[in-house]
Amino acid sequence: MARIVMKFGGTSMAGIERIRNVAQRVKAEVERGNEVAVVVSAMAGETDRLVNFCREASPLYDPKEYDVVVAAGEQITSGLLAIALQALGVPARSWLGWQLPIRTSDTHASARITTIDAEVIGASMAKGEVAVIPGFQGMSEDGRVTTLGRGGSDTSAVAVAAAMKADRCDIYTDVDGVYTTDPRIVPKARKLGKVTYEEMLELASVGAKVLQTRSVGLAMKEKVRVRVLSSFDDHKDDDGHRGTLIVGDDEIEEDKMERQLITGIAADKNEAKVTLLSVPDRPGAVATIFTPLAEAAINVDMIVQNVASDGKSTDVTFTVPRAELARALDVLDKQQATIGHIGVKHDTKIAKISVVGVGMRSHAGVAAAMFKALADRGINIQAITTSEIKVSVIIDEDFVELAVRVLHTAYGLDADDAAA
Repeated sequence: MARIVMKFGGTSMAGIERIRNVAQRVKAEVERGNEVAVVVSAMAGETDRLVNFCREASPLYDPKEYDVVVAAGEQITSGLLAIALQALGVPARSWLGWQLPIRTSDTHASARITTIDAEVIGASMAKGEVAVIPGFQGMSEDGRVTTLGRGGSDTSAVAVAAAMKADRCDIYTDVDGVYTTDPRIVPKARKLGKVTYEEMLELASVGAKVLQTRSVGLAMKEKVRVRVLSSFDDHKDDDGHRGTLIVGDDEIEEDKMERQLITGIAADKNEAKVTLLSVPDRPGAVATIFTPLAEAAINVDMIVQNVASDGKSTDVTFTVPRAELARALDVLDKQQATIGHIGVKHDTKIAKISVVGVGMRSHAGVAAAMFKALADRGINIQAITTSEIKVSVIIDEDFVELAVRVLHTAYGLDADDAAA
């Protein structure tokens, strides 16, 4: 007997017929003799609808009451799934975040899980019940409902799996696994059988939309085996497996890791580039830029500082999420006297392209191959950043799809190349 956490996203829960389909999948897992807990998202579009209600009620809404409103979507689907399971003869009951409880920080609308009491879920499962748990929500220390931020149900599922010491956490979504890149851009993209936590964390952070970044980080920390698979497609790969497993390095065969130079390529159009002109070239100048941005909770990604040609001033370029550009410019404007720059330029017509793979650790020339492939197609690189298993560049957004296709072929990731 295995202990499985199954998580279903908004598209999987979009309407009664799809909820019945989910119930059938849960029933099949129960009939295999497994103990099952299910974490559900709100119906597709429901959270947006509830958020808009809050905005219409007051642009300056209370975040605590906002959480009460938007958490309702998952409450509805958890109850409906429990009803659908009972109709199939499967014992089930719903458990809201505060009933377990799922304890979180008190940062409303973006809370972080601190602890989960697995005793209640365990007792429910010991009685043969399927525990149906709403994702995205929890309870602060002062007893208020909290939510985890968009995509938080993935994190809820991984946290529940960690608390229960589950054998696996299955994330059901509208795609059948993790691909080498977006199949809508590159039809020859391949589905990956296994991906390491580190690779998935990098892919999620640079634009891959399959899993929320926080959920992958938590899975890596707690060593939760995660599987991504489709709610609508039961297709199996050549090895008879469904979906993609996200696991530790030790679970991926050594020989496979050696020949897998690049795992995937991701693109992100949600970036904006900011350049501060003629920043005084003195110790502490960069701190005057990025400290106030950090205090405003604005995440900065790439940073490029030009060499001061005159020894007096330099330009500093960095990227921020496009949605945070207006706030970033406002912060910089208020700090102009402290920073000492003479002007600011910004550009939203950019995109970040990243190549990710554990093979970079033992192979030289990955970055050079990327730069050459882009140069051969006349694609200019505006900024570069690297990590141990990732190289990211900023380019003009008009060249995103071309860049992804060129790099996918350059690194031999096309399905035909793999077959050969």
